[in-house]
Amino acid sequence: MTVPAFNTVAWFQVGTDAPEEARRFYGDLFGWRFDADGDGYDLVSYPGSDVPAGGVSHEPDASGNHAMFMVLVGDVDAVCAETEKGGGKVAMPTVTTGNGLTFAYLDDPAGNRFGVFKPPAS
Repeated sequence: MTVPAFNTVAWFQVGTDAPEEARRFYGDLFGWRFDADGDGYDLVSYPGSDVPAGGVSHEPDASGNHAMFMVLVGDVDAVCAETEKGGGKVAMPTVTTGNGLTFAYLDDPAGNRFGVFKPPAS
Protein backbone atom coordinates (compact mmCIF):
# COMPACT_ATOMS: atom_id res chain seq x y z
CA MET A 1 0.00 0.00 0.00
CA THR A 2 1.28 3.45 -0.91
CA VAL A 3 1.21 5.94 1.95
CA PRO A 4 -0.20 9.35 0.93
CA ALA A 5 2.18 12.31 1.07
CA PHE A 6 1.83 15.03 3.68
CA ASN A 7 -0.40 17.96 2.74
CA THR A 8 -2.66 15.86 0.53
CA VAL A 9 -6.33 15.05 0.96
CA ALA A 10 -6.14 11.54 2.39
CA TRP A 11 -9.49 11.03 4.16
CA PHE A 12 -13.07 12.25 3.99
CA GLN A 13 -15.86 12.28 6.51
CA VAL A 14 -19.62 12.46 6.14
CA GLY A 15 -21.48 13.33 9.33
CA THR A 16 -25.15 12.46 9.43
CA ASP A 17 -28.01 11.99 11.82
CA ALA A 18 -29.28 9.26 9.43
CA PRO A 19 -26.32 6.86 9.07
CA GLU A 20 -28.44 4.01 7.73
CA GLU A 21 -29.69 6.24 4.92
CA ALA A 22 -26.15 7.47 4.18
CA ARG A 23 -24.85 3.90 3.99
CA ARG A 24 -27.68 2.96 1.62
CA PHE A 25 -27.27 6.07 -0.54
CA TYR A 26 -23.48 6.00 -0.94
CA GLY A 27 -23.39 2.21 -1.09
CA ASP A 28 -25.91 2.13 -3.93
CA LEU A 29 -24.42 5.14 -5.73
CA PHE A 30 -20.71 4.29 -5.53
CA GLY A 31 -20.50 0.72 -4.24
CA TRP A 32 -18.86 1.84 -0.98
CA ARG A 33 -18.56 -0.71 1.83
CA PHE A 34 -19.05 0.17 5.50
CA ASP A 35 -17.55 -1.40 8.61
CA ALA A 36 -18.37 -0.27 12.15
CA ASP A 37 -15.38 1.26 13.93
CA GLY A 38 -16.52 1.71 17.48
CA ASP A 39 -19.61 3.49 18.67
CA GLY A 40 -20.92 6.00 16.17
CA TYR A 41 -18.44 5.70 13.31
CA ASP A 42 -18.30 3.61 10.15
CA LEU A 43 -15.18 3.16 8.03
CA VAL A 44 -15.72 3.47 4.27
CA SER A 45 -13.84 1.32 1.75
CA TYR A 46 -14.02 1.63 -2.01
CA PRO A 47 -14.71 -1.34 -4.30
CA GLY A 48 -11.46 -3.22 -4.90
CA SER A 49 -9.74 -1.80 -1.83
CA ASP A 50 -9.47 -3.33 1.61
CA VAL A 51 -8.10 -0.11 3.11
CA PRO A 52 -10.62 2.48 4.39
CA ALA A 53 -10.52 5.91 2.71
CA GLY A 54 -13.12 7.74 4.78
CA GLY A 55 -15.78 7.51 7.40
CA VAL A 56 -19.37 8.17 8.34
CA SER A 57 -19.82 9.90 11.69
CA HIS A 58 -23.17 9.26 13.40
CA GLU A 59 -24.42 12.68 14.57
CA PRO A 60 -27.08 13.09 17.29
CA ASP A 61 -29.15 15.52 15.20
CA ALA A 62 -29.19 17.32 11.83
CA SER A 63 -27.24 20.31 13.19
CA GLY A 64 -24.10 18.14 13.09
CA ASN A 65 -24.52 17.00 9.47
CA HIS A 66 -21.47 17.75 7.36
CA ALA A 67 -19.15 16.57 4.62
CA MET A 68 -15.47 17.46 4.79
CA PHE A 69 -12.10 16.52 3.48
CA MET A 70 -9.17 15.69 5.75
CA VAL A 71 -5.56 16.60 4.92
CA LEU A 72 -2.68 14.41 6.11
CA VAL A 73 -0.08 16.58 7.90
CA GLY A 74 3.12 16.08 9.85
CA ASP A 75 2.19 18.35 12.78
CA VAL A 76 -1.46 19.08 13.59
CA ASP A 77 -0.71 21.80 16.17
CA ALA A 78 1.61 23.64 13.76
CA VAL A 79 -1.07 23.62 11.04
CA CYS A 80 -3.61 24.97 13.54
CA ALA A 81 -1.25 27.87 14.33
CA GLU A 82 -0.61 28.55 10.62
CA THR A 83 -4.35 28.48 9.95
CA GLU A 84 -4.90 31.28 12.46
CA LYS A 85 -1.96 33.28 11.05
CA GLY A 86 -3.51 32.96 7.58
CA GLY A 87 -6.90 34.30 8.69
CA GLY A 88 -8.63 30.99 9.35
CA LYS A 89 -9.95 29.62 12.63
CA VAL A 90 -9.51 26.51 14.73
CA ALA A 91 -13.06 25.11 14.94
CA MET A 92 -12.11 22.14 17.12
CA PRO A 93 -8.67 22.07 18.75
CA THR A 94 -6.31 19.12 18.46
CA VAL A 95 -7.61 15.80 19.76
CA THR A 96 -5.57 12.63 20.17
CA THR A 97 -7.49 9.36 20.29
CA GLY A 98 -6.56 6.34 22.38
CA ASN A 99 -4.81 4.72 19.41
CA GLY A 100 -2.69 7.83 18.72
CA LEU A 101 -4.61 9.40 15.83
CA THR A 102 -4.32 13.19 16.13
CA PHE A 103 -6.74 15.55 14.36
CA ALA A 104 -8.34 19.00 14.43
CA TYR A 105 -11.11 20.77 12.52
CA LEU A 106 -10.33 24.13 10.94
CA ASP A 107 -12.24 26.85 9.07
CA ASP A 108 -10.70 28.68 6.13
CA PRO A 109 -11.16 32.48 5.95
CA ALA A 110 -14.50 32.00 4.14
CA GLY A 111 -15.79 29.69 6.88
CA ASN A 112 -15.42 26.39 4.99
CA ARG A 113 -14.65 23.58 7.41
CA PHE A 114 -11.94 20.99 6.78
CA GLY A 115 -9.83 18.71 8.91
CA VAL A 116 -6.17 17.88 9.37
CA PHE A 117 -4.84 14.66 10.82
CA LYS A 118 -1.73 12.69 11.64
CA PRO A 119 -2.06 8.92 11.89
CA PRO A 120 -0.80 6.97 14.90
CA ALA A 121 2.94 6.32 14.95
CA SER A 122 3.73 2.93 13.42
